[in-house]
Amino acid sequence: MARTAESVHALIKAYDVRGVVGEQLDSDFVRDVAGAFARLMREDPTQQATRIVVGHDMRASSPTLAAVFADGVTAQGLDVVLIGLASTDELYFASGLLDCPGAMFTASHNPAQYNGIKLCRAGAKPVGQDTGLAAIAAEVISGVPAHDGAAGAVTEQDVLGDYAAFLNGLVDLSRIRHLTVAADAGNGMGGHTVPAVLGSLPLTIEPLYFELDGTFPNHEANPLDPKNLVDLQAHVLATGADIGLAFDGDADRCFVVDEKGQPVSPSAVTALVAQRELAKEPGATVIHNLITSRAVPELVAELGGVPVRTRVGHSFIKQQMAETGAVFGGEHSAHYYFREFWGADSGLLAALHVLAALGEQDRPLSELMSVYHRYEASGEINSTVADAAERTAAVLEAFAARTVSVDRLDGVTVDLGDGAWFNLRASNTEPLLRLNVEARTRAEVDALVAEVLAVVRA
Repeated sequence: MARTAESVHALIKAYDVRGVVGEQLDSDFVRDVAGAFARLMREDPTQQATRIVVGHDMRASSPTLAAVFADGVTAQGLDVVLIGLASTDELYFASGLLDCPGAMFTASHNPAQYNGIKLCRAGAKPVGQDTGLAAIAAEVISGVPAHDGAAGAVTEQDVLGDYAAFLNGLVDLSRIRHLTVAADAGNGMGGHTVPAVLGSLPLTIEPLYFELDGTFPNHEANPLDPKNLVDLQAHVLATGADIGLAFDGDADRCFVVDEKGQPVSPSAVTALVAQRELAKEPGATVIHNLITSRAVPELVAELGGVPVRTRVGHSFIKQQMAETGAVFGGEHSAHYYFREFWGADSGLLAALHVLAALGEQDRPLSELMSVYHRYEASGEINSTVADAAERTAAVLEAFAARTVSVDRLDGVTVDLGDGAWFNLRASNTEPLLRLNVEARTRAEVDALVAEVLAVVRA
């Protein structure tokens, strides 16, 4: 059936498909997206796909929507491999293992009433607006043509064990000292993957909210929000853990808490993993997005690597990973990308690197990570505005006399010199301006945040 452009574009966003189940996202829509995706993958000469792998998270609507998606794909003559419950990076693994396109049903960290679809090409290559989502949206709007041929078949395959073995084969933890690890799965898919990946290692796991529950009864599965780390911070202190790990709903992101219960910046984790990867491959390229601390490119350059800066968003990072042959990439949002993982992101693989680094020496995590902390940062601060472009121009004018340079790669990044800078960029989907500030001291950060927001919110 044909749909309005407005309703389709409200669901098919910059990087994925996402909406409220029953109100926006329904079975008919999912079936149409499946048919359009199957046609695109079948007819693309770089893919010529004959099958698509499909996984889903623990949300109540996910199994049904995944089955509907499978119907839409098989109606177009392609086969479907159902892997059942999976994290998003487990789906990426399956796409790489089976060398076929994939679809993951999840709304990541969004509340329980949401669901969505993350799509990838064979080998976990991203599908964004320019690489398939725009074409899928156009066909859903106009109506997906029926397939004149036999339907495909559906099979099931459990890849969890293969996924765990693959990750454990990438990072050697066999000789580390024993560690106690507090882990908060947030009732998301970390409760499924963490035991499989970490269960055989010299670790004592102190689990928190490992029960799969898509209603998120304890807290939102969004560790980027500090309030959702509070339980893990207390759990680390209560158990005497050496480290805390927090996962989002689909467990493709991992946040780290030290033995004192203090959050570790994802930029510091990026720097640590970059150092480990550069030790294996001197001179390699490392990707970082423009919100990541400048400590990351500084360290990469000091170690003889090549830092490459990119826009915010996984499709941009993955594109740069492929184009540059980068060994690793990191984002401020705790997405970590690995060449040896098909250029895709895996929170658990990043966690394995941190655990290895911690367990290979005797210092506590807070001391280990202190060398990667060179600047203070604000974190992302959102402001609702009527005209993002007008407010951005007003900020640029207010800071013109003090500005060393302005970069427009993604929004505006204003360099004020002596380590102080801020980025202001508009949301792709909401009437928001997002502010990130970094400087040498907390006082400088706080003062700069207040000054920028006074203009943005005037």
